[in-house]
Amino acid sequence: MNPHLDIAPEIAAALAAGKAVVALESTLIAHGMPFPQNFETARALEAIIRQAGAVPATIAILHGRLKVGLSEQELRGVAESPDMVKASLRDLPVLVAGKGHGATTVAGTMRIAAMAGIRVFATGGIGGVHRGAAKSLDISADLEEMARSDVAVVCAGAKSILDIGLTLEYLETLGVPVVTVGSDDFPAFYSRASGHRSPFRADSAAEVAAICRAKWALGLSGGLVVANPIPAADEIPCAEIDRQVHAALVEADTMGVKGKAVTPFLLKHVAALTEGRSLAANIALVRHNARLAAEIAKALVEHS
Repeated sequence: MNPHLDIAPEIAAALAAGKAVVALESTLIAHGMPFPQNFETARALEAIIRQAGAVPATIAILHGRLKVGLSEQELRGVAESPDMVKASLRDLPVLVAGKGHGATTVAGTMRIAAMAGIRVFATGGIGGVHRGAAKSLDISADLEEMARSDVAVVCAGAKSILDIGLTLEYLETLGVPVVTVGSDDFPAFYSRASGHRSPFRADSAAEVAAICRAKWALGLSGGLVVANPIPAADEIPCAEIDRQVHAALVEADTMGVKGKAVTPFLLKHVAALTEGRSLAANIALVRHNARLAAEIAKALVEHS
């Protein structure tokens, strides 16, 4: 056990007993939504995972400790605090050494989940290759982490603010399987289809779990991207959201927004441009992903 890791007793007991556990990130809470929707959504995700028969494990860094499982008070603190660092891999040693507070990104959450022995993680959308990366070299650490940590990441595809074609190409280079559930089209966060064909398709949680088991049984390190398209009733069509993303990108460039500040800036501006529809879609898709992640986690432990 890593000496900097604190696993909540309920989660430690579930892991020891071979029960299904699903990791949840905290950047979604601290940087992905405004208060109180972020706190309400965080509680709802944990409830959905419990209802589906798994144990939720929300991950964050508090007082320099890598926390796997948060109390309601800690969860609310993450949701309300304006000072939570957006914590990717490079930030972990700094926050631990300085006893700081951080909300973990996909990459940070994957690494801590893997340390704890959790194999399934539910999030909103993964990071990837940003538009204009040929000049900026802005490529999310999420992608490299997927080649290292043995964790299946259940998401609504790549965020629509990214270059999705290049993101899929980069994942192929890294040897990371990308499996879309119930569709031949790879989704784009708010939209069910991105215009890019999914590398692989599965039609059930059991099929996804079988692919996970086969990958790890072969000794192939790293995780999988499990793309779960947003429910049809909640989606914003790709053509429409692309116009809003383009407008937000122009605004970000004009204001000189760079690095880890780009994604929260774009999500906030797209929410304003869509008059709140993107926030409603974001909430719907993370709830949808939490349910599927719990089903996959159960299928993994039932056949382990």
